[in-house]
Amino acid sequence: MVMTLTAYEKVQKVLINEPKIWLITGVAGFIGSNLLEELLLLNQKVVGLDNFATGFQHNLDEVQGLVNEDQWQNFTFIEGDIRNLDDCQTACADVDYVLHQAALGSVPRSIADPINTNDTNISGYLNMLVAARDAQVASFTYAASSSTYGDHPALPKVEDAIGNPLSPYAVTKYVNELYADVFSRTYGFKTIGLRYFNIFGKRQTPDGAYAAVIPKWTAAMIAGDEVFINGDGDTSRDFNFIENAVQANILAATATEEAKNQVYNVAVGGRTTLNTLFSALKEHLSVNGVSYTQDPVYRDFREGDVRHSQADISKIQNALGYAPQFDIIQGIEKAMPWYVASVTKE
Repeated sequence: MVMTLTAYEKVQKVLINEPKIWLITGVAGFIGSNLLEELLLLNQKVVGLDNFATGFQHNLDEVQGLVNEDQWQNFTFIEGDIRNLDDCQTACADVDYVLHQAALGSVPRSIADPINTNDTNISGYLNMLVAARDAQVASFTYAASSSTYGDHPALPKVEDAIGNPLSPYAVTKYVNELYADVFSRTYGFKTIGLRYFNIFGKRQTPDGAYAAVIPKWTAAMIAGDEVFINGDGDTSRDFNFIENAVQANILAATATEEAKNQVYNVAVGGRTTLNTLFSALKEHLSVNGVSYTQDPVYRDFREGDVRHSQADISKIQNALGYAPQFDIIQGIEKAMPWYVASVTKE
């Protein structure tokens, strides 16, 4: 029986035979370091840019331990800031594919500090667009966000139906899409925006006021602390395991011209409530030898939060051949040993 390769497997094969030079901004962050790991394992040359505002050296150290010495030698790190055009130009020199992940994430952070969020996510993004355009890179893929759907009530979320943004963060991510479209019309520089829905997995930090829900709850459960649920627990999200997001980036970077100047949802098309998530984390921790017996503590809904979120992923499936390999439960299963090991060693 002949096994047909998925679009992603075909691209991986081509890349191994014909390595490219990639730039990852935000390389020391959660998504950036996972992209780095996959690309180095595919024997690609990678330039990484980060200012360690939200990324960590220990993420890069962990990747170094997961690849061989020759693969690690293919990585060049630049400590720099996307708010500085010179840093962007240095990073883009001689690069084939740009994966622009650097941003200040988090809705609450943007509400607390809209100016810094704007500087990084809009001015920094524009610097990267200009630098990449001038360097004549072959493709530019950027992290967009499901927050762009704002108050649009329809489910599942389809790319061309968006509402009003509910936070400064959502405004910045929508502006990214507007600039991308203008750069296509004005300069013929076509990009792809990936609207991430609640990505989770290894190297997503559980620390700090703006930690995402899965690492935050997992760390609290391991420590035997209380877990807080904002609202009644029926708030739902389309949680997407990191390896699916890595696949989407690599497919986008290598996409045909016809698939560019578009935004695509990156998710699994599922809908998981916070109450269900709580139970799933508890169960998979127990499989990994951690028992958590407390009930969650419910508190007020959080400002700027969307009540329900679920993606329609047919556009990215049809245009790029995206085929998510992990649903939320399979993702938690794969991530949990990492969470347990990393939280308990601290």
